[in-house]
Amino acid sequence: MRTRMKPKRIALLCTLLCAAVTAHAQDIHFSQFFEAPLLRNPSLAGIYTGDIRVQGVYRDQWNSVTNAYRSGSLNAEYKMPVGKSDDFITAGLQVLFDKAGTVGLTTSHFLPAINYHKSLSNEKVMYLSLGFMGGMVRKHLDLAKITTNDQYGPGGFEPTLPNGEAINAPNFTSWDASVGMSFNTTFGEGQRNSMFLGAAYHHLNRAKNSFYKDPKVELQPKYVFSAGVRMDIDDYSFFTLQADQSIQGSFNETIGGALYGYKIGDSPDEPLYTVQGGAFLRWKDALIPVIKIDRHPLSVAISYDVNVSQLKTASQGRGGFELSLSWIGFLDRNNPQRDQVLCPKF
Repeated sequence: MRTRMKPKRIALLCTLLCAAVTAHAQDIHFSQFFEAPLLRNPSLAGIYTGDIRVQGVYRDQWNSVTNAYRSGSLNAEYKMPVGKSDDFITAGLQVLFDKAGTVGLTTSHFLPAINYHKSLSNEKVMYLSLGFMGGMVRKHLDLAKITTNDQYGPGGFEPTLPNGEAINAPNFTSWDASVGMSFNTTFGEGQRNSMFLGAAYHHLNRAKNSFYKDPKVELQPKYVFSAGVRMDIDDYSFFTLQADQSIQGSFNETIGGALYGYKIGDSPDEPLYTVQGGAFLRWKDALIPVIKIDRHPLSVAISYDVNVSQLKTASQGRGGFELSLSWIGFLDRNNPQRDQVLCPKF
């Protein structure tokens, strides 16, 4: 009997304690963090070559170990000039969905964002951006799927017995907010290279995070430090390096890596395709090979986590699969001078 009870109890505890019921849980994150910029830092909204950007990322994780964690991110941004200077403002929206564990813990985020880009130069791209993001977070679990030791009697598992958990409602709503600042500029010959630095403070209002209605259980603040550099090798090839350092309570995560890109076509300014390949490393956790293909205005990227942590024996090296899709467009498509306009980009 003891061998049957233990897995049931573990299933509940792993779902409730490890999937964001306690105050010490980690946020939802993606290996293709560069395709979900608002989750990194709301001040990264609008830092791209274009007027409108829509990005989506889907992640499927831990199928080899337990019930899969499935996560989806969708962000949309619209960048527009402000006043008579080279300043810009970006309005954005971040939508996030996550479902995890035996009891189907579901989390949904709906987070509008606003970002102001202040020009620091009249001669080249150089911007200081300040962004805010905040909105509603909804969490739900399936109480019918909860099984605990209290439901085991002399005859084995009895689903009609109460589970002993003091959860009166299967869902709750909270409000969350983030703020961030970033600096981005171009450099090198012809200002063809670009870079950015950013820092963000998430959960600044310490959102409540308990199915048990415990006011002391709240999300801990998260600090994210980001950096990226894009450098041309020649007219047709380039490197892109990006990295994030995240700190939330006792959790500390470092992820970084590089993509090599090559333009295919007769003109490097308007290539038919751009193919990028490389890898990222989530320190002490996973090696993440990435392939990305661009055909303007669309791009698609595929990645896979190869687990290198202490869990690699149980997972057999398998981690999470991710697929992302991005669309970037201009409103003035017939304007040949649009690429020469000073605006935040990376």
